[in-house]
Order: sequence, then structure tokens, then C-alpha cells
Amino acid sequence: MLDLSALFFGYGFYFFAFISAFVVVVVSVPIVRTLAIRCSHVDLPDDRKVHQVPMVRLGGIGIFLGTLTAAICLWRLGGFSYLLPMAQREIAMILLGGSGYFLLGFCDDLKGLSPKFRLVCQLAIAALVWQNGIRIDFFNVPGIGLVHLGLLSLPITLLWIAGMVNAINWIDGLDGLASGVSAIAALITVGICLFIGEPSVALLAMCLVGSLCGFLVYNFNPACIFMGDGGSYFIGFMLAVISVTGLVKGATAVTIPLIVLAVPIFDMTLVIISRLLRRKSPFIADKSHLHHRLLKIGFSHRGAVLFIYALSLWIGSWAFTLAPIPNGILAMVISTPILGIASWRAWRVAQVS
Repeated sequence: MLDLSALFFGYGFYFFAFISAFVVVVVSVPIVRTLAIRCSHVDLPDDRKVHQVPMVRLGGIGIFLGTLTAAICLWRLGGFSYLLPMAQREIAMILLGGSGYFLLGFCDDLKGLSPKFRLVCQLAIAALVWQNGIRIDFFNVPGIGLVHLGLLSLPITLLWIAGMVNAINWIDGLDGLASGVSAIAALITVGICLFIGEPSVALLAMCLVGSLCGFLVYNFNPACIFMGDGGSYFIGFMLAVISVTGLVKGATAVTIPLIVLAVPIFDMTLVIISRLLRRKSPFIADKSHLHHRLLKIGFSHRGAVLFIYALSLWIGSWAFTLAPIPNGILAMVISTPILGIASWRAWRVAQVS
């Protein structure tokens, strides 16, 4: 009998994770789009939104199916078989929690749930995940060292998960922006997890990378489908818990996830501060996000997205300097001119247009 775990030994598992997730998304998204149009489930343009024509916003179904299918196949092939039962339970809990967040966002896409109800459900799912061992138990304070949170572990974990879910949801304002930034963050997570000895978390992250790259085929400018809340909730949750499970290790606890996910976190923080300073509710949508500001100063739609991609890659590369990775500083040095070139090209395009 063929030993499939031997066949996919080593990096073959990661290749399989990417390809299987990518293929499922590429195949399923057109089907989802066709069915959504027939059922009239489309997002209509308004003054705040950038798109000018009605768009299907249920693309998150494809991202969810791609990631889940790839993860289940890996499980059956033995990709997680070396883990202890408790670690396998954590992987299962991540997939279960991700399913819960996807369903919450999917219901919001279809019915339009109230903000309070969405927040309560988000916190409830996050609490269930925390109860099953996926949590932030400590963080690093410069000059002090590791600080164990104790009873504060629950509220901080809930804040981290709910915050990341909403951060990804809020940057989903331009074609390919949220999916591309998330793919970059997930890919950086894969690299770091492999070097620090968290291959199972790297596998899950690679499933997400494959799904997001497959979705970008249809979502990059000009997009023919949006991910919707179902997609952004699922992506935000997966990035939040994968980083907590795989990156919160040792002296760099919490610091590395904050750097990897800096762009959506920074954008959300500035938007909230901006709205509060203007005495407006932080939960009422406006055009104060980074991508809106780039468009306002003359960036093209695609130029703004590519600039934020480069920014995400550059900031994310800093994480390699903190993780115990050989030549980690080299990654940041190499990515710096990439940001410079991308910024210059995007600015030139903006000036010409």
C-alpha cells in the first residue's frame, strides 16, 4: 500500500497545501458568482464605495472552501499525524472557529446583521477558541522580559482576535487589497513558522496563502467579485489564531505577530483615532482609511493597492530580524528597495494620470 505521508514528506506537503487550495478557489468562485447573480445577491455602489457597478460579494465562500478542503486533505494524508493529541485538537479548533466566523460573516452578507450582534458573536467564538487552548498567555516588555498575563489572557486574546477580524474587514476597500495584504502576511508567517519549528501552523498558513492567491485571480483590479464579510471574517480569524499559535514564542512573544499584521492593525488604529477626534462613532464607515487617502492624493486604484502590498512586504520583513532566522536582516535589506521602487512607480503613475 502506498504511503502517502512518505510521498508528500517534507516540503511536498506545503506544495500540496498551496495547489489544492488554489485549485478549489479557482474552480468554485465562478460557480459562486453565477449563483449569486441569479439570486440577486450583489453589492450596490454608493458614495463611500469605490466600485461603480453592482458586484457579487460572496467570494469568501471560495476562500473558505479552498482553505478547509486543503486542510482536511492534509489531515487525511498525514500532514498533522506527528502532532500530539492536544496539538491536533488545536488545529481542529482553528478550523472550527474559522468556520464559525465565516458563517457569521456569510449571514451578514445575506441578511445584514446589527453591529452589536456581530460583535457579541465574534467575542463568543473567540472565547470558545480561548477555552480550547488558543490564547495569548504572555508578552514581551523591553527591559523586563516575558510578562505572564494570568486572568488578562482572556480579554487580550478576545481583543486580538476580534480586532484582527475587523481590521481585515475594514481594509477590504479596493480590488485585491485585503486578499493581497493577507496573502503576504500569511506567507511571511509560513516562513517564520518553518524556521522556529512550527510546521503544522505553517501548513495551515500555506492553505490560506493558496486560497488567497486563487481568489486574487478574480479579485485583483479590475475585480469581478468581492470576498464580502464572510471572507474577511474568516481571513482575519485565521491570521489572528495562526499567529497566536505559531509566532508567539519566547522573547519575541506578540511582537512578531504585530509586525507581520502591522498594515491592517495600523490602518484600523488610525481610522478609529481619526473618527473619535471628529466626534464620530468609530464603527460608522467613512473614507479615512489609508487606501482612501492614497486615492485622494492622486494614486490610481491599482497603484494604491501595489503600494500597500510593498509596504506590507517591507514591514513584514522586519519580523525576520526578530525571529531566530539566519540572515533575517538580509530579508529586510532586500525588501527596502522593493518598497522604494514600488513607491516611485506608483507615484509616477499617479502623476501621469
